[in-house]
Amino acid sequence: MRRLVCAVFYAALALGANAAVADPGALRALAKGDMEKMSFTVPAAAVPDLPITDETGAAHHLSDYAGKYVVLNFWATWCAPCRKEMPTLDRLQAEMGDKLAVVPVATLRNSVAGVQKFFADQGVTHLPVRMDPDAQLARAIGVMGLPVTLILNPEGKEVARLIGEADWNSDSAKAILTAMMAGG
Repeated sequence: MRRLVCAVFYAALALGANAAVADPGALRALAKGDMEKMSFTVPAAAVPDLPITDETGAAHHLSDYAGKYVVLNFWATWCAPCRKEMPTLDRLQAEMGDKLAVVPVATLRNSVAGVQKFFADQGVTHLPVRMDPDAQLARAIGVMGLPVTLILNPEGKEVARLIGEADWNSDSAKAILTAMMAGG
């Protein structure tokens, strides 16, 4: 499986480099398993730069991550699929964090203490605590259920969305993200 993913990725680079990688069809070819649920947004869609907060209540914005690809995950402490997915996001951040930012956003009724306990229970050590307590950002971008993950390009625009749980540390997820980043 890993050889196939690598072969497709390197063939895409050799045959057209950035043009092939930016093509949603080329990205879909890398999608295996959970990643087959990913939809690619063409053209990239603007995402509002609404505030999200950290554990101290300080405001942060998606524009803080300008220049990097962002894996923006909406989740909740009470969400059973999120419990399974979050450790894979943590491992993705640990492995690829120098190239991209994984930003989990606890939306709606989640206390800071609850998020911290959730992270401790799941062994999450590489992700920041980010909150969207009124679901203002989630509503603005059409998040209707949890978990939902968006991929934002370095300009902060949505280029892909996956609804539901996924293994973000899978070879397929990493191949798609690597191909996106190579595409500019």
